[in-house]
Amino acid sequence: MTTWQQRLGWVGLTGLVAGGSFALGTSLEKVTQGAPAPAAPQTENFQATPASLGRATTALGPNFIADAAEKAAPAIVSIDIEKTTPRPQARDNGDLPPFFRDFFGERDGLGPRRAPERGEGSGFIIDSTGIIITNEHVVDGADKVTVILRDGKRFKGTVLGIDPLTDVAVVKVESDQPLPTVELGDSTRLRPGEWVIALGNPLGFSNTVTAGIISALNRSSGEIQIGDKRVDFIQTDAAINPGNSGGPLINIYGQVIGINTAIISGASGIGFAIPINKAREIAYQLIKTGKIVRPYVGVSMLGLTPEIVDQIKQDPSADIPVPTTDKGVLVQRVVPDSPAAKGGVKKGDVITAVDGKPVTDARSVQDAVGNRKVGDPVEFTILRDNKTQKIAIKTVEYKADTDKL
Repeated sequence: MTTWQQRLGWVGLTGLVAGGSFALGTSLEKVTQGAPAPAAPQTENFQATPASLGRATTALGPNFIADAAEKAAPAIVSIDIEKTTPRPQARDNGDLPPFFRDFFGERDGLGPRRAPERGEGSGFIIDSTGIIITNEHVVDGADKVTVILRDGKRFKGTVLGIDPLTDVAVVKVESDQPLPTVELGDSTRLRPGEWVIALGNPLGFSNTVTAGIISALNRSSGEIQIGDKRVDFIQTDAAINPGNSGGPLINIYGQVIGINTAIISGASGIGFAIPINKAREIAYQLIKTGKIVRPYVGVSMLGLTPEIVDQIKQDPSADIPVPTTDKGVLVQRVVPDSPAAKGGVKKGDVITAVDGKPVTDARSVQDAVGNRKVGDPVEFTILRDNKTQKIAIKTVEYKADTDKL
């Protein structure tokens, strides 16, 4: 499989498969002693802006990783989910004994039985009243959500809202007493090379701590080939495994600076996290309104480079026209019946400008459209068959179930 075709694997739920949504819409200082990381606001004020953040004054010791993990650990939770899906029905099984008809999903002529599927992820409490942040793909489609604290206490979880385009979800539990909370840091101050710590419940092993560094910042969804997400990811080499999804990535002061969300299948030491500033913004909107309103046109894109064009040329299985330029944004897929499809955008088109402003990467197209209101028109300048043309598209509101592959 060639590089341009590689897909990222969500650090997901055992037994559950989540598809990618294709949509076009919105949008420590030095970690040495003496140059401490920024402090987070109190979790009850988790919607605070970065400008309101203070400064941490905690001195670092030789076991600073253990100290940071110990500070955050009480607010880290395990999230168990249960959902039901139709069990495949066997062909021509009418002559089978009843036991085998039951096994293959049919009983007494009532049609396919539904079998429960279970999975697990992680999360963290941001408000003592029981507000929890996790990944959308952890709780998506769940019929039952159970939140388990570090001390073993179990609570019924209610999903307040999900946002597939950032993979952020908010879960609420009811408790008679205030719950422990994490501090939220400032992900805009991160630098490659800084220590980070991943907390969660990978593969069912609760209260697991792994450490590494920030390998890179601002990895776009197009750059790492995961379809269309409204996130510029933090890349880390801290070990992240299935079950870590939704758990926090913290700095050396125990402040959450990201949400562990994805790994690249088959790779080692390459994981990704959602910056906490973005997650905080989305979580606040989900709590307030239950949803995120975004303009949508319906394309999946990839920023072109000479290397990508060369890879497409050399890939005999490529089902997309070879671009005639190495500058611009390649349309990889157009969602059927979407505004883009109705406007005439086609797979293989190269977007060179949006509303007259040149674009060179998928993020710039996303930002340009995301700045519009639902219902606003947007104009794409595209290159097709070496000819330039302009296509007017009217945005619509993105729906979570608009398109899932």
